[in-house]
Amino acid sequence: MTYLWAIPAISLSLVGLGQKVDEQAIAPSMTDPATEILDLDEERNQRLTIPVTIGGAGPYDFMIDTGSQATAVTHRINDSLALTPLGTATLVGMASRRPVDLVEVNDLVVGNFTINDLVAPVLYRNHVGADGIIGLDSLQDFRVLIDFRKETIALEDVTKKNSRRGFEIIVRAKQKLGQLLITNAIVDGVKATVIIDTGAQASLANTALRDRIRSRHSQEVTTMDVNGVTMTGDLSYVRSLEIEGLKLTNVPLTFADAPAFEALGLKDEPVLSLGMQHLKMFDRVAIDFSRQRVLFDVPRDVARAMRRVNHSGYSDSRIR
Repeated sequence: MTYLWAIPAISLSLVGLGQKVDEQAIAPSMTDPATEILDLDEERNQRLTIPVTIGGAGPYDFMIDTGSQATAVTHRINDSLALTPLGTATLVGMASRRPVDLVEVNDLVVGNFTINDLVAPVLYRNHVGADGIIGLDSLQDFRVLIDFRKETIALEDVTKKNSRRGFEIIVRAKQKLGQLLITNAIVDGVKATVIIDTGAQASLANTALRDRIRSRHSQEVTTMDVNGVTMTGDLSYVRSLEIEGLKLTNVPLTFADAPAFEALGLKDEPVLSLGMQHLKMFDRVAIDFSRQRVLFDVPRDVARAMRRVNHSGYSDSRIR
C-alpha cells in the first residue's frame, strides 16, 4: 500500500506500568545461529525492503508487508521469468477492489529460507514501491523482528527452535484471515482494533472511529493503494493512542472508509492501521505469528524509566 503525505512529529509516553515483562520465547534470538539476519534497505517512500531471489534470478527488492495477505510480484519480475499463469482474482487494496492476474511462484528464497507453492498477484512496481511484497502467506511460520536501530530484520523458523528474548511491551493479538489484530487499544477513550502494517508509510483509521471520538477535520490528504487507485481522506490529530501501557500522544491519523477494513469485517467497528511513521518510534517491533503476539521495544531511556516504575510498584507513571 502506498501512502502519499508528510510525516508530522508525535510524542511517546507510557502509562499503567505495573505489569512485569514476560520472559517466554517471544521473538527471534539475535545470538542464536539459527536466526537469519537480513539487511534492510530503506526506499525514499520509507518502506523497508530485503533481497529476494526467485528460481535463482535476482536479487529483487521485496517489501515486508504485514498488512498484505498475499505475497506479490511485479510485472517486471513476471515478464522476466515468465511465471506460470493461474487465472485472475480480485485484489482488495486500501482504496479499491480490482481484478489482477495470478501467477505461480516457487523457489522464492529469503535469506536461507525457501518458500514454494505461492499464488501471487501481479502488480505494478510504481504502485508498490518495490519489486514485490512478502505478505502474510509467507510469514506464518516465522517470527519477524524489525530492528530500526540497526536497519535489519530477523526471521526465525518457529518449527525448528524457540528463542528467548524479553520486550518492554508485549501485546496479545487475535488472528483473522492471517492478520494479527490488537483488539484492546484505546483511542481518545474509545476501544479500537489495531493492525500492524509494515507496508504502509502512515496510519489510516476508519470513519467509525472518527465518529466515536468526534475528531475534527484538519485537512484533506490523498493516498494511493497497490492497485494505483487514489483515495481522499481527512487528516486529523487524536490526543492519545494507548496499547498495553504504551501511550502515543498527538497522533496524526487519516480517516477514510477503506475496502481493506471491510474485508476484515471491521467496517462498522473502530479500527486503525498503524504504519511505519509510528512504528519507527520504537527501537524494534516483533511480530510472532505462531504465538499471536506483537512486541514493542521502546528506546533505552524509556525502558530504564519503565524498569524503575515496575521496581517501585507504581502503575500510573507517565514518561515523556
